[in-house]
Amino acid sequence: MARLAQTAGLTDIQQEILSTVRDFVDKEIIPVATQLEHRDEYPQQIVDGLRELGLFGLMIPEEYGGLGESLLTYALCVEEIARGWMSVSGIINTHFIVAYMLKQHGTQEQKDHFLPRMAAGDIRGAFSMSEPALGSDVSAITSKAVRDGDEYVLNGQKMWLTNGGTSSLVAVLVRSDEGLSPEEAAAKPHKSMTTFLVEKEPGFGEVRPGLTIPGKIDKMGYKGVDTTELIMDGLRIPADRVLGGATGRGFYQMMDGVEVGRVNVAARGCGVAQRAFELGVQYAQQRHTFGKPIAQHQAIQFKLAEMATKVEAAHAMMVNAARKKDSGERNDLEAGMAKYLASEYCKEVVEDAFRIHGGYGFSKEYEIERLYREAPMLLIGEGTAEIQKMIIGRRLLEEYRFQG
Repeated sequence: MARLAQTAGLTDIQQEILSTVRDFVDKEIIPVATQLEHRDEYPQQIVDGLRELGLFGLMIPEEYGGLGESLLTYALCVEEIARGWMSVSGIINTHFIVAYMLKQHGTQEQKDHFLPRMAAGDIRGAFSMSEPALGSDVSAITSKAVRDGDEYVLNGQKMWLTNGGTSSLVAVLVRSDEGLSPEEAAAKPHKSMTTFLVEKEPGFGEVRPGLTIPGKIDKMGYKGVDTTELIMDGLRIPADRVLGGATGRGFYQMMDGVEVGRVNVAARGCGVAQRAFELGVQYAQQRHTFGKPIAQHQAIQFKLAEMATKVEAAHAMMVNAARKKDSGERNDLEAGMAKYLASEYCKEVVEDAFRIHGGYGFSKEYEIERLYREAPMLLIGEGTAEIQKMIIGRRLLEEYRFQG
């Protein structure tokens, strides 16, 4: 067992789950990840293995066929999976966010209908907020739902759906101004948004009448997992597929999901950074210059010391954010800090490992080349670093309000 990124106070069950996942990562993911990534191939065999391990239902309550585990357990599993290949953790994470939103906000019928099949991995989840003209500015969403009898008609274009093609259930955030005057909708855009649960066939093209998934977006990194657009043109959704049964709550439901998603992005950053450190410290002991391993040069030892410290610090912040959410407390400050620090430190640790590899770091034969292309996604996923700093700053001003 590695010395870094250990977590104190875990139960025997948590330790057993993590040991099983780590063993799976070492045997089934790391040996094939780079090859699959270079081919941009969906890791079907890996996903099937994770399904058999029960990871698709890790946080879904036992009454719905899941394991009923904590956010901390889930985040530590994500950390292990991202250490093997970050794309695989993305496949799990988007599914998990939709399941979490259903668990927290769904009607009883919605929970009964979706959660057992999500726990079994028969239904794969994706969620959608971004649009081509907006990312972090969620209040600017233009996709719209209009009531028509017992249905809603959805129109608009969404962007950056992880699992967009392989998913069979998409939680889509759109504008619906039911019950609001035009003035109220303009003044309070967050209160005019609704989350719809859109069922569809996996695949690309027109996956149900009025819904098209054009195809995979070609990306610099984060390959294997399908990232797509979603086009709604007269898409008809039954009223009972409004998440929670009432319109106007979508923004808050999505933000709740993204809050736990940020803990998981922090966990991904921790996992990628751990792998980068492992690769760097191994290579530094194998590569010789000036008659000795480069690990014996002080310049390299300083890099390793900085890398290890960053791995340890990011892990501690991620664990703290997860534990706070599990305790039922508000954790947006801690989740924002963990996501910001872990993603920034991940980028820095990966770059230092890349530098330790020298010219070989630029070769596709070496794993660090893949990590170097994957790390930047964490700086923008689930809210950019700049958005995290805005959230952190606002929360700090709430906590430390000047009493003059």
